[in-house]
Amino acid sequence: MILSVNGFAVTVDAGQPAELAAARELLRQRAIALALLEPATEDDETVEAAIEALLEKEVVTPVPTDAECRRYYERNPAEFESGDLVNVRHILFQVTPQVNVPHMRVRAEQALNTLLAEPDRFAALAAELSNCPSGEQGGNLGQVGRGDMVPEFEKAVFKFGASGILRDLVKTRYGFHIVAVDLRIPGRKLPFDVVQERIAERLRSQVEERALRQYVSVLAGQAEIEGAHIEASASPLVQ
Repeated sequence: MILSVNGFAVTVDAGQPAELAAARELLRQRAIALALLEPATEDDETVEAAIEALLEKEVVTPVPTDAECRRYYERNPAEFESGDLVNVRHILFQVTPQVNVPHMRVRAEQALNTLLAEPDRFAALAAELSNCPSGEQGGNLGQVGRGDMVPEFEKAVFKFGASGILRDLVKTRYGFHIVAVDLRIPGRKLPFDVVQERIAERLRSQVEERALRQYVSVLAGQAEIEGAHIEASASPLVQ
C-alpha cells in the first residue's frame, strides 16, 4: 500500500489501518513544526514521547465538574449498583468423554431425590460424590456474584425465587449439578462519593477521545494525504 502525508512516504505495518498510520504521521509532522522533535529522528520511543508532549500542549481536556459527574450518576443508575450475591453449595457429577451420560444423570437424580428428603446430608454427599474440590468443604462455593460462574449455573442460582436445594438438576458444560442457594443478598446503589472518581475518569476519557479526533481532523484538513481517508475539518487548531 502506498501512503503519503504531505509528500512523505509512510510505512504501513501489516494489519495496521492506513488511517492510523496517517494520523500518527500527521502528529509527528506537527511535533516537528513546533520544535518538539528533530526532523531526522527515527527512534520510536522518542517520536512517541514528542507526540505525547504535543498532545499535552495543544489538546486541552477539560476536567469534568461535580455537576456533570452527578448528572451522569443519576442518568445511569444501573452502572453503579453493587451486584446481587448468593451463597451457594453444589455437588458436581462431572461429564467427560469417557462417561456414560444417561447413567451419570440417573446417579445425580437419585442423589437429588435423597437430598430433597434429607437436606442435612448435603455436606456428606458432597464429600462422597462431588467431582469438584469444593466437595471437601461440603460443596460450599461461598459468596458468588453475577459473572463469577458459567452462564447456565448463574441463570439457575439468580432465578427469581430460587432458594434452598433446587428441585431440578442444573446442567452445565461441566456436567450435572445439585445446587443449594442458602442466602441471597440484593444489590444496592453505590453512593455518589464512592464512584465519583470513576465517573470523572470515564467522562474525561470520552472528552479526550473527541478532542483528539477533532485535532487530527484539523491537521488532516491542512494536509495532503494519499492512500488513506481521514475526515478533515477546517476548524482552527485546538489551542
